[in-house]
Amino acid sequence: MRVGKYLGALVGAAAAVALIGAPHLAHADAMADAEALIKAHQVPPDYKDPGPAFDAKACMKDKKMLTIPLTMANPFNAEIAKAMQAAAAEVGFELKVWENQLKIDQWVQGMAAAEAGGYSLIDLQGGIPPAALGPQIDQARAKGIKVTTTHLYDVTQELPTNLDGSARMNYTMAGKLMASWAFTRTGGKPNVVIIGSDEIVPTAPFVKSIQDTLKSYCPDCKQQYFNVPVTEWATKIQPSVQSALVADPSINFILPIYDSMSQFIVPALRITNRLGDVKIASYNGTPFVLDMVRNGEVDMDVGESLGWIGYAGIDVNMRILCGVTPPVMDLNTPLYIFDASNIKSAGEPANFHSGYGDKHLAGFRKLWGLEK
Repeated sequence: MRVGKYLGALVGAAAAVALIGAPHLAHADAMADAEALIKAHQVPPDYKDPGPAFDAKACMKDKKMLTIPLTMANPFNAEIAKAMQAAAAEVGFELKVWENQLKIDQWVQGMAAAEAGGYSLIDLQGGIPPAALGPQIDQARAKGIKVTTTHLYDVTQELPTNLDGSARMNYTMAGKLMASWAFTRTGGKPNVVIIGSDEIVPTAPFVKSIQDTLKSYCPDCKQQYFNVPVTEWATKIQPSVQSALVADPSINFILPIYDSMSQFIVPALRITNRLGDVKIASYNGTPFVLDMVRNGEVDMDVGESLGWIGYAGIDVNMRILCGVTPPVMDLNTPLYIFDASNIKSAGEPANFHSGYGDKHLAGFRKLWGLEK
């Protein structure tokens, strides 16, 4: 999921700061390994089949889906929904996008509409926590409707038992890339502040990936974690970063796990006169943050194609409805590093689609039997 300027009304969690750094053995070729991982994700994304081919048009001819985005006010959710609709149109089945403005009662209405409309599958897209709709999910499944999520869970997370499947995102790899970037850019001597929001479902494995990767490269290097609930980003991130920089002037990297946090970090760097000296690396590929990469305010941003996510999410859901085995439970969408060397490819101003290419379109068409 992406949490952008549209701050989500998810369940809050108390802010916490934890200092990490128990010494243990680093592996010998840390710098070479980090550089190799980064290099592999600086190549324009290539398409790989997520699973075996199947006749999508034939198996979907009598089926239809309804997707409920976290909120259509967030361009991230809206763009994924648009791509899902495009994929459904190519296959030839109905996909309805349930318009909402981040209100639970609107999500509940969407669940009811799917039941009343005879839909085969309900997809909770881009951040809706299934726990918020437990009774509605149980009721839908009791009537034979499949319920899934797209771009919510990390690939390492087990799914709740009341879901039929999920197109999971590789937040763990995004964390490894962010940690590797900080390690290489500081010559193997990172002192980092990691910022996350514990109430967001994939935050725990995402943060753990960053922490574990840094410890494997550099056991004695410093790292701190700040938990800032989404609803407090605008008021808590800047002073937290500012205080950390004053307390420890040797900090050289800030790693916000959701890139829209960057807009509240840059003012702290300006006030402490550390902009350019302390660097930012993040994840999401949000357009305004990619523009910050172009302007030199953000050093690196890991992005992913929202169009690709939409097609991949439809692929996962169709496989569930069509009984294709083995099941696919991950998006398998490639991550791509944007930095000063390639930021022009993101567009000016940046957008959600430029830079990634469109190899997924021909790939999925062939996979689904639409093209030879």
